[in-house]
Amino acid sequence: MQALFLAAVIGLTALSAHAQVSVSDPWLRATVPQQKTTGAFMRLSSVESVQIVDARSPIAESVEIHSMNMENNIMKMRAVPSLAITAGKTVELKPGGYHMMFIGLKQQVKEGDVVPVTLVIEAANKKRETIDVKIPVKAIGAKSSNAQHH
Repeated sequence: MQALFLAAVIGLTALSAHAQVSVSDPWLRATVPQQKTTGAFMRLSSVESVQIVDARSPIAESVEIHSMNMENNIMKMRAVPSLAITAGKTVELKPGGYHMMFIGLKQQVKEGDVVPVTLVIEAANKKRETIDVKIPVKAIGAKSSNAQHH
């Protein structure tokens, strides 16, 4: 009985650790044949301040978090080592801003596909957790899913 109670407590603890970060409106841009990169977008929020320190997917050789900024009238895209999510705030990964780049695609991704991604989240105490996200693929010309709300 005690072992069952302990297992239940451990299960709830693991569940609450994953529940602190929420992902909403994820989507991945479809590709054309032989295209080797694409971007993913979503909204992330957390009850605690955390950071995304890694991401991976079986469809790509690597997944990186990138920022896009204007510098001297030139749009520059750069990989960032991590992405902070401040407690109670929402971080939006969107075209033209922070986003995830899927590099070295192993296959074409088509509208209607669903792509698995694992996010590695690090808390302030350096403890890491993973979150598995299923990302639906939208058409090549798709805009952010909340574009109609602006």
